[in-house]
Amino acid sequence: MNGRTMIPLLGIRLALLGLLWLILTGGSLDGVLLGLVTVPAACWLSLRLLPPAQIRPLRVLALVPWFLWRSLIGGIDVARRAFDPRLPIDPSWVRVPVALPPGGRVALGAELSLMPGTLVAGSDGTALLVHMLDRGQEVEQAVQAEAARIATLIETDR
Repeated sequence: MNGRTMIPLLGIRLALLGLLWLILTGGSLDGVLLGLVTVPAACWLSLRLLPPAQIRPLRVLALVPWFLWRSLIGGIDVARRAFDPRLPIDPSWVRVPVALPPGGRVALGAELSLMPGTLVAGSDGTALLVHMLDRGQEVEQAVQAEAARIATLIETDR
């Protein structure tokens, strides 16, 4: 990524973290003053831990309906399991290898954790550690399918 691309991304990240800071502090004067130090430090740390990746914005927008649909279906499934004692709740952990760059694994983990019924609780090298509500579910295949969708969002240098 060249310097010209990096400056707008830095500005966007600063603006988003600054907005988050304002929301969390309620815009109080003390909070704003502390934010003048905290937000740039958080931005620097975020760039060190998760360097910016080139993504394809139109493809991200195309995945939003899929994500919302899967979230709705997952939420209904979790609610049914909670209220119907005949449906299994047999929690378990699975280690799922994922062929994505580090930022892609983070995005995949965040997406899966927002969907009801799964929680990505960390990684082990190139694998995600996923908690599921029912060990009978096909979680590994679902994670691989989502990883393939995330891979289409990331531009690779060729």
